[in-house]
Amino acid sequence: MDKKQYENYLTILREELLPAMGCTEPIAVALAAAKARAVLGKKPDHMVVRCSGNIIKNVKGVVVPNSGGQRGIAPAAVLGILAGNPDKGLEVIAEVDELAVAHTRQLCAKGFCQCELADGEENLFIHVEVFAKAESAVVEIRTNHDHVSYIEKNGEILCDRKSPTEVRKGDKSKLNMDDILTFADEVRMQDVDALISRQIAYNTKISTAGLQQVWGAGVGYTLLRTDAGNVRTKARAAAAAGSDARMNGCSLPVIINSGSGNQGITCTMPVVVYAQEIGASEEKLKRALILTNLIALHQKYFIGSLSAYCGAVSAGAASGCGIAYLYNEDSQVIQNTLINAIDTVGGIVCDGAKASCASKISAAVDAGIVGYEMAKNGFVFPYGEGLVEKDCEQTIENFGRVGRVGMKSTDVEILNIMLGN
Repeated sequence: MDKKQYENYLTILREELLPAMGCTEPIAVALAAAKARAVLGKKPDHMVVRCSGNIIKNVKGVVVPNSGGQRGIAPAAVLGILAGNPDKGLEVIAEVDELAVAHTRQLCAKGFCQCELADGEENLFIHVEVFAKAESAVVEIRTNHDHVSYIEKNGEILCDRKSPTEVRKGDKSKLNMDDILTFADEVRMQDVDALISRQIAYNTKISTAGLQQVWGAGVGYTLLRTDAGNVRTKARAAAAAGSDARMNGCSLPVIINSGSGNQGITCTMPVVVYAQEIGASEEKLKRALILTNLIALHQKYFIGSLSAYCGAVSAGAASGCGIAYLYNEDSQVIQNTLINAIDTVGGIVCDGAKASCASKISAAVDAGIVGYEMAKNGFVFPYGEGLVEKDCEQTIENFGRVGRVGMKSTDVEILNIMLGN
C-alpha cells in the first residue's frame, strides 16, 4: 500500500477512535461550557447556550451522565461549568460529586442557563457565553464534537479556527473500499494494537453493563433473553445493550466512531461476538475492526457529522462487512454486503438521541448480517435500481447525498415537531 495513504489511514483512526462518555452531544455542550469557565477564570453569574437544531435534537431526550438522571442542554452546560475538566476532552464530566449534581439542579431551576436555537449554522454547532458582572467569555464548538473553533474573552478574540482541518490531519476524502481492505490486510499490528484493544475493552464493558441490567427500554437485555443461543441475536443484543446503557445515564466511557458512541459500539460489538463464536484469532478480530471502523467513516464522510439519516445504518452495515472479513471473504463479497445493508435500512431517520437508538442499532446490525448472508450466496441488489449504482463507491455517495442534502427538510420537520412548533 502507498506509504502516504497508509499514514493517512493511521491518522484517521487515531483522530476518530476517541474515548467519550455518555451521548456525545450533551458531552460536547459540557465541554464548551467547561472551556468557557476556564477562559473566564471564575464561576459565572449566568450563561447563554445557543445550539444548532441537531444538537438540540440529540440532547433533548438523553440522560446526561453523572448528572443524577437530568436531561437536556441546561444540565449538561451547568455541570460542565461546575465540575467539568476541559483538558479531559469528551470525558469532561467524568469526575462529578453529589454536591455538583445538586447544585446543577438548583441553578437550572433558577434559570441560570438560557438555551436558544442557533439558526443558520451548520448541523454541529454549540455557542456558550458566560458572564461574571462586566466580564464575559465565549467558546464555540463546530463540525466535530471536540473541535473548539472560537474563543473570546472580554471582546478579545483568542482563537478563531472554524475548520477542524487546522487541527486534524487525516483526510477522509481519500477513503475507498479497495484501499480499506488492503490496509486491513497489511497494517502493522504494532501501529494499531493499543488503539483497537482499547476499543474492544471499553465497548465490551458498556455492552456487558447493558446486558446485565435493564437500562432505558432494555432492547439488548430483551433480545438476549429471547434467543440467547443464536449468534445473530447475540450480536444485535451486544450492540443494542451498549446503547441502552449510554443513552440512559451509564457513565462508562466508550470509543466513538464518526463522533458517535452509538456508532462506535455498533462497529465493535457484532464483530466481537462473531469472532468469539467462530474462534477467530485476536489479530483477525483487530483487522476486522480496522476494516469496520474505516468503512463506517467512509460512509459518514458523505453524510456529515449530524443528519436526519440514522448513523446506526452506516455502522451496522460496516459491522456486516467486518463479519464477512472474519470469514475471509473477498473484496466483492464485502462490497456487496455493504450495498445490501444500506439499501435495506437506509431510510431510518434520526429523531434524536434516546432509548430507541438501541432498537435502531439492532435493526441496522441485522441488515448488515442479512446483507452478508446474501452476498456470500452470490446475491446483491441490482445496479441501477433506486440508489444502487454502478459500483459500491457510487452507491455510498448516493446514500450520503440523501443523508446530507435530501434529508435536510426532514431534519427541520423533526426538530419543529420536537419543539412543538
